[in-house]
Amino acid sequence: MKRIFLSLIFVCLTFVNFLGAVELPDFTVLAEEQSDKVVNITSIVEQNPRQQMAPFYDERMEEFFRRFGIPLPGMPGNPNAEQEQQPQERVNGTGSGFIIESDGYIITNAHVVAQADTVMVKLTDDREFKAEILGIDRRTDVALLKIEANGLPKVKYGDPDKVKVGAWVAAIGSPFGLENTVTVGVVSAKKRALPQEDFVPFIQTDVAINPGNSGGPLFNTDGEVIGINSQIYSRTGGYMGLSFAIPIDVAINVADQLKENGRVIRGWLGINIQQITEDLSESFGLKDTNGALIAGVGNGSPAEQGGLLAGDIILKFDNKLIKLSSDLPKYVSSTKPNTTVNIEVLRKGKKVILPVKIGEMPNQEVKVASKKGSEPSYNRLGLSLKELSDEDRKKIDGRNGLMIVGVKGNAVSAGIRTGDVVLALNNSAVKSVQSFNNDLRKIPKGKTVALLIYRNGDTLYIPIKISN
Repeated sequence: MKRIFLSLIFVCLTFVNFLGAVELPDFTVLAEEQSDKVVNITSIVEQNPRQQMAPFYDERMEEFFRRFGIPLPGMPGNPNAEQEQQPQERVNGTGSGFIIESDGYIITNAHVVAQADTVMVKLTDDREFKAEILGIDRRTDVALLKIEANGLPKVKYGDPDKVKVGAWVAAIGSPFGLENTVTVGVVSAKKRALPQEDFVPFIQTDVAINPGNSGGPLFNTDGEVIGINSQIYSRTGGYMGLSFAIPIDVAINVADQLKENGRVIRGWLGINIQQITEDLSESFGLKDTNGALIAGVGNGSPAEQGGLLAGDIILKFDNKLIKLSSDLPKYVSSTKPNTTVNIEVLRKGKKVILPVKIGEMPNQEVKVASKKGSEPSYNRLGLSLKELSDEDRKKIDGRNGLMIVGVKGNAVSAGIRTGDVVLALNNSAVKSVQSFNNDLRKIPKGKTVALLIYRNGDTLYIPIKISN
């Protein structure tokens, strides 16, 4: 027994010595050398007292209060005074940014300065400058500022593609207005796709990011900027261990265009894509989940003119391998419009190379399908369907489909919703409710099928297993 006890002590001491031998990264040099490249940004909104009451303001309410001599809530002074005489109030927001050129060019997040009437930039030497907003790109959440200063220290860029998951990183910014705060952590994931953020393959970290950090730099251990801290996932409004950064190469490409043109010109294919899951891979008879699945092709789009079809799986874009669907938007958007590139797709088990002329991304919003009617019967998938009216078809660009008016069973588990429109079953376009249900009856129980769904202007494939 004594021998076992001594052996345990020896093992514990060995483990402690091992832990002592493991060296954690030292960020003191990084903090000393990089902090002066990071700036504090104050966004000032000149707010009229009337605006303070929005969305509750109503001119009739104002007149009622005036008529009876009652002070109007949120409006100081004599209620009968002219609105123009009321003082404006300054509402301030804070964020971070960093210097990319010695003559005063600064990058931050678009959401930090988008609503500002005045933007003030404060350097670490306490000098303050009024900044000019050269351009804002909401799609990537990047903004470019300019201050009248020279000889400023500027950051060095790193390569986000070379950063490995698990690597140590550091953020410098102004959380809650606390300037030049350094927080550290590791890269949790790369090329993370977020909802409604198709153009940014985010770097996910566990670095503590809080309000005020937005727009600040994310450094690697060599003191190089690899990203812009942009978003957090939070149920409280504060840090919860999930933060997301825009890769610096994406941001610099945007900043260069904002500097040159005042706006960003993007390449455009006109397709909806989604990641291939294991279930989708099974339903399409694939060997792996590589590539970007085309869930929809816009009418008259460059993709349609180039011969791309819904159900095609893009494997390569201009000889660049597509492993994740989030790889594709970055490559397409950075391609100059009117450039012809080769796109390699997998179509019904065969590889096809198509030359496609890239267009320029439009700014128009896509229409949404309407939700009408009900249907009492459910098919094998747990769907209640109705055929589209002419008005419904117009709202989905003239395509044929079946409106989902009821969902139960496996359809609910698969994430299908009432109001979705079914466009295709296993790449075969739908014609009518009867033919759709007849096709379902021919598919064996336990088989996974792929439905092409139209939802709120987007199309996506949803895999669902037939259970009866």
